[in-house]
Formats: sequence, structure tokens, C-alpha cells
Amino acid sequence: MRSCLKFAGVAALAIMVAACSEQSDGDKQQAGAQQQSQATPVNVVTVNAQSVGLIEEMPGRTVAFRKADIRPQVDGIIKERNFTEGAFVEAGQQLYMIDQDVYLAKVDAAQAELSRQRANLDQAVKNRKRYDPLVKSQAVSRQTYDDAVSQEAQGKAAVASARAQLEQARINLAYTTVTAPISGQISSSDYSEGALVTANQADKLTTITQLDPIYVDVTQAGGRLLELKHAVKTGRVQGIDADNIEVSLIIDATGEEYPHKGKLEFSDVTVNETTGTVRLRASFPNPDGTLLPGMFVRGQVRQGRLDSAFMVPQKAVMRRPDGSAYVFVAADGKVVSKDVEIERSKGQDWLVSDGLSDGDQVIVSNIQKIAPDAEVAPEPVEEANADKAKADTAEKAAE
Repeated sequence: MRSCLKFAGVAALAIMVAACSEQSDGDKQQAGAQQQSQATPVNVVTVNAQSVGLIEEMPGRTVAFRKADIRPQVDGIIKERNFTEGAFVEAGQQLYMIDQDVYLAKVDAAQAELSRQRANLDQAVKNRKRYDPLVKSQAVSRQTYDDAVSQEAQGKAAVASARAQLEQARINLAYTTVTAPISGQISSSDYSEGALVTANQADKLTTITQLDPIYVDVTQAGGRLLELKHAVKTGRVQGIDADNIEVSLIIDATGEEYPHKGKLEFSDVTVNETTGTVRLRASFPNPDGTLLPGMFVRGQVRQGRLDSAFMVPQKAVMRRPDGSAYVFVAADGKVVSKDVEIERSKGQDWLVSDGLSDGDQVIVSNIQKIAPDAEVAPEPVEEANADKAKADTAEKAAE
């Protein structure tokens, strides 16, 4: 009987020890699960160094390549208008004809005056030649010979003056035919046949605008231009050919990209005192006349490339009160803060030129819930998006 009681006690003790052991193991597993649950789940983007083309988008407006206001250079009545309003005209094409009768008469009068002065010069030359041997033999006075020489010189001057007057009369006669100084699109005519016009009047007859090619003037902050020049000088920015900088164009009215590429022509040498910007001018082919002077556009100027750069989502970058930028990186399950240097924005990303290394896992979610040295459970954005897509599909299927 005692042996049975003793055996029963030992069995009970064994059961109690086993129960305690199981409880201890359960407590450890629960503690481990609690510790694991303390790691904040975050989404990360793995960044790698790459060469990134630098494109600066700048506001601008289109400007006519050439523009000529047509004005008369002589007085008279318009007899003919020889163009169709809105049509394309060639350089040298006749546009207007001003009454020529008065100017033809002036040409005839100037021609007659030139003939008269030439006759006077011929007589003066003959007199001077006649006196040449006589003055040597003292058959005529020196004073008489000097007068003959003077009359010859005056005759030459009179002929030159008459010739100039004839040339002026011919020029005025040519001005009665008003021609196009450039090729381009002609506007409406402000004067018609029978209208009286005067030389160099303030009001124009019409306007010719050359649209192909066409200029686009864009503006860039003066500081940005200096930064770019310094970056090129130090070698941080590569691939700039100052003589062949390509420009793309976005038309504000439609938001579409213009199909033709342009070329940067020059930049102003002064900074606008009011806006602090510098004007850049590019030329674009405009064969279809799509671009008209005065349109608002956005120019995308290619400014070389930046090597060893990182593309970081904008939502991952934070700033301190002093303006310095930093990101949180997941390393070995913990949060590490890294200061970064931002070059510029590029789409939905920041272009980071310094502060990151190849393979860094930049945290892009739950940033407000973490701090340096905090434990995190990183998950790549691609996997998180895939899981979400699967969950959405299953939810729709269940519905």
C-alpha cells in the first residue's frame, strides 16, 4: 500500500514538472511573438546608382523668327494691291503699286538736268584746254586761265550733283513698287486702292511674319544657370555640347509634346532685375504652322547627364527646419537616417546626387511611425503591391 502511494506521488510530481515546462515554453513563444510584433512593417525601395539625363522644364512663349511691318517710302495714291490677305508671299514679291506719274516726270527732269550739266562741263573742259598753251606763252593772263580751270571743276561738281539727283529720282520711282522684304505669312491690308499714303508714315500697310522656323523664348532662374555652369566646370555634369543643346516643347493649350525638336541658340548675358531670370532662345522647325507667335509653351532643355545618381520617391524624403534633406533606410531590421543632397525633381522622384549607396533600402511608408534605431519589417514595394492586387482580386471575387 505504501509503495502504491509512493508511486502515485512520483507520478503527480512528474505531471506538475511537465506542465510547468510546457507553460515556460509557451511563455517564451509568446514573448518572441510580442517582440516580433513590435517591428513596424514598412515598404522599401532598393536604390542603385545610375546615369540620369538632366532635363530642365522652363516656361516660355513663341516668337516670330522674322516680322516686318510694311510702310510706304514715298507719297502717293495706291493704284494696285497685288496679294491675297493671309497668303504666303515670297521675298521681293510686289505687294502694292503707288501712282508713278509724278516720279516718272521727276526722273525725266533729273535726266535732262544731267544732260545740261554735262554740256556745260564739256564747254568748260574745251576752254581750259584752249588756254593751256596760251598761258604758257603769256597770251592770256593767269587770272583768265585760273577762271577756266575753276569753271571746269564747277562743271564736274554740277554733273555729279545732277547724277545724284537722277539716282534719287530713280530710287523714289522704284519705291512706288512696294515689295516684300522677307518671305512669310502676310496679314490683312490696312489700306486699299485709292488710299493716300505718305513716306515713312506711322501706320503700317500690312505685316509679314516668318513662321518657319520659329523662336521659343524660355526663362531660367539665374541661380540655376550658375549652378549648371559650375557643375559642368567641375565635371559633376557630363555630356553637354554647348553648340548642340536639344530642346523639346510642350504646348500648354493641349498638353501634348510638339513633334519637332529644337536647338538652343543663345542665352542672355544679363539677369532680369525684376524676376531674377535669364532668357534662353531656341529655334524650332514649324513646317505645318502649328506654332503661332505668342503661344504659351514649356521648353524642356537637355542639360547633360549626372553620373552615380539615385532616383528616390519624393514621399520618402524629409526635411529639417534648416532645409537639409534626409531619408530613412532599413538596414539589418533597424532604421538608419541618412542625409542626402537633392539635385532636382524628376517626375515623382527626387534626383539624389550624394548620401546614398548602392543597394540601400529606402523606406517609403509608415515614416511617421518610426525613428532611427527602431525595429522594422521591410517589404519591397513591388511585393506589397502584388499582395494588395491579389487581395483586391479576391475581395471582388467574393462579392
